[in-house]
Amino acid sequence: MVCLGNICRSPLAEGILKSKLITKDIQIDSAGTGSYHIGELPDPRSIAVANKNGINITNQRARKFVVEDFDNFDIIYVMDAYNYDAVLKLARNEADKAKVELILNAVFPNENLDVPDPYSGGDYGFKNVFNMLNEACDIIAKKII
Repeated sequence: MVCLGNICRSPLAEGILKSKLITKDIQIDSAGTGSYHIGELPDPRSIAVANKNGINITNQRARKFVVEDFDNFDIIYVMDAYNYDAVLKLARNEADKAKVELILNAVFPNENLDVPDPYSGGDYGFKNVFNMLNEACDIIAKKII
């Protein structure tokens, strides 16, 4: 799961998908394309909306997406077009590029919709983002199971 700073959207997506695949032996992680928040906890508003939905994401720390992530993960879900392009720029070949998907395409195939960045907004934006990611992760989890 990849967003810009790895403190709002991608930690939520990581936590949501992990909560749906508790019994599966699957590695789920998140990262950001920027290095603004490396080592930090998720945004307090992400933590709060996750907690309201029974998900604890306080064990996560922000990290930057690196080229080796292409080797470590089968699918790389990104939150928006900006981060999609940033991840593709790091791809070494077509196989790397084929792993990158916009997460909302799980819900709206080929529509290439963005999960809006709630960072500058209020609590409602985080709730809205949680709901979008929850719907996408329901579909993703069913594909994995």
